[in-house]
Amino acid sequence: MNDQNNQVHKSHKQNSNLDVICLGRAAVDLYGEQIGSRLEDESSFAKYLGGSSANIAFGTARLGLRSAMLTRVGDEHMGRFVREELVRGGVDVSHVITDKDRLTGLVILGIKDRDTFPLIFYRNDCADMAISDNDFSPEFIASSKSLLITGTHFSTEGTCKASKQAIEYAKAAGTKVIVDIDYRPVLWGLTSLGDGETRFISSDGVSRHLQSILPDVDLLVGTEEEVHIAGGSTDTITALKKIRELSKATIVLKLGALGCTVLKGAIPDSESNFDVFTGVQVEVMNVLGAGDAFISGFLRGWLNDESDYNCCAYANACGALVVSRHGCAPAIPSAEELDAYLERAADIPRPDLDKELNYLHRVTTRNPVQWDNLCILAFDHRKQFYDMAVETGADPERIPYLKQLLVKATQQGAQQAGLEDADGTGQVGVLIDDSYGQDALNDITGCGWWIGRPVEQPSSRPLELEGGRSISSRLASWPIEHIVKCLVFYHPEDSYQMRLQQERQIQELYQACCASGHEFLLEIIPPQGMDQTDDTVVTAMTRFYNLDIRPDWWKLPSPSRAAWQKISDLIAERAPHCRGVVLLGLDASIEELKSGFDASAGFDICKGFAIGRTIFGEPSRRWLAGDYDDQKLINTVTDNYLQLIDHWRQRQTS
Repeated sequence: MNDQNNQVHKSHKQNSNLDVICLGRAAVDLYGEQIGSRLEDESSFAKYLGGSSANIAFGTARLGLRSAMLTRVGDEHMGRFVREELVRGGVDVSHVITDKDRLTGLVILGIKDRDTFPLIFYRNDCADMAISDNDFSPEFIASSKSLLITGTHFSTEGTCKASKQAIEYAKAAGTKVIVDIDYRPVLWGLTSLGDGETRFISSDGVSRHLQSILPDVDLLVGTEEEVHIAGGSTDTITALKKIRELSKATIVLKLGALGCTVLKGAIPDSESNFDVFTGVQVEVMNVLGAGDAFISGFLRGWLNDESDYNCCAYANACGALVVSRHGCAPAIPSAEELDAYLERAADIPRPDLDKELNYLHRVTTRNPVQWDNLCILAFDHRKQFYDMAVETGADPERIPYLKQLLVKATQQGAQQAGLEDADGTGQVGVLIDDSYGQDALNDITGCGWWIGRPVEQPSSRPLELEGGRSISSRLASWPIEHIVKCLVFYHPEDSYQMRLQQERQIQELYQACCASGHEFLLEIIPPQGMDQTDDTVVTAMTRFYNLDIRPDWWKLPSPSRAAWQKISDLIAERAPHCRGVVLLGLDASIEELKSGFDASAGFDICKGFAIGRTIFGEPSRRWLAGDYDDQKLINTVTDNYLQLIDHWRQRQTS
């Protein structure tokens, strides 16, 4: 590592509220899911956050920087999606303006082969191109160490005016100006509207326009083709020297699979004199978004005053990970994942197939909501409700409406107990099936609750899943917020054939959840009639970990304090990113449940309870029998629910 690589960026402002403000494109990417298909033949699409600036804001936040987005979105579903995704990624959205007159931009993309990525921009008068210098203040720009602008926002008179105003504020405040050239000829009006694939067309007009920006830039990032357009020459050295005439900026030149170089002083006369920071070699799936990941990684180092070597290592690794995955923003790694990858990158030619890396990506980039005191009303029962209806002479067709009433009881109890935060999220949850509870699920999906949904056939042993073996196709229709819950009657001393059959089923289910992105809750109940000790459930959990099954959640019968210690130690060792354990009820009395709650006190891994029949059993029976009207049912269930919530809150070590 030479002295130049050891130089640090001491001029960065200290104690700023933000590390980077990203000004520019914010859109929705619709990615074709059929790899190798023409865009004309795609039959389904995955929806992701998109737009280069939004990707960078998201990526830098995921890597631990304090990022903000400066843009506009439409007053519609896609605009709300962009805003909510940025929030979930940890991005400051205080300056994401809602434009009531324009729609959010869309991009449709495909992956034909390693070199062909059909792409169509739907951005005619879109919201982010209406950004105005009235959308931000000097104080906002001054609150950040840096301001990043992507090239598209210099392409029209209005966006260029706003971008130049932001740069003026930045220069006055000592905020570093970063430009990602991000050259898309179609967005400069140089190609037909449908030609989003073309990455380079020479244009003296575009070159002159970009060169008018260069004197104010502190960091300039681009590929060789992008440097060509900024420098006005298709010869890389000539283009770089022209840029250097106009700007003292640090230039980061991306060299594709070779890596990158950082140019701070005079430009050498030959590319052979570049000090190249080599990247890691991976099999390419999708190059779209790799540049956004690259600059996100570079800024992780640059804005923390790290060496050029570290900055480029982060950048190259982020780019390598993204080219091996589907999508742009969601493929960017977390800081923990990136560091783990860098430790052994040379041994991972296919990051998309590496189990440990994929696990880290899954658990470090999921919904950041913390559930620490969950009070879950579980009424995913199917057989029990059907039997109850038959016993009371009620029509089973009434069960779906009954489950909707139980949602209302949960809402009423949550409100009275103060479980919901001001933003609608909190510590309230439900377990609901889709056999009788689809309407109930529809009623509360999207409200911010913890929502679990079963997949097992009731009472099956060996375990069978509802809908047959094609669990992946079933999960494809589930909202991503629904947590996949599977109950297995399992004992470590089951026969070999029984264990093998049940374990294989759970392995397939877990892999399906990893592929679909749903969180997975595994509920273990030792079968009746088999001996149980404090080690029974712990041994079962250990077995599943040994099979490389790492549930996001466990649902367990109330353990003793000795067993709780073993469970806590096991999870800390084998799956420290586990969301936690919730306690089941098994129709126990409230006093029995209170004793189990007390046993959990002091063990942080226990995140709450998921209990049903103790709360809803008798009131539901009486409603089905005609003894209770709707409101009486709701009020009685609410009272029982509140009693358990109170016991949970008052639990103490005995």
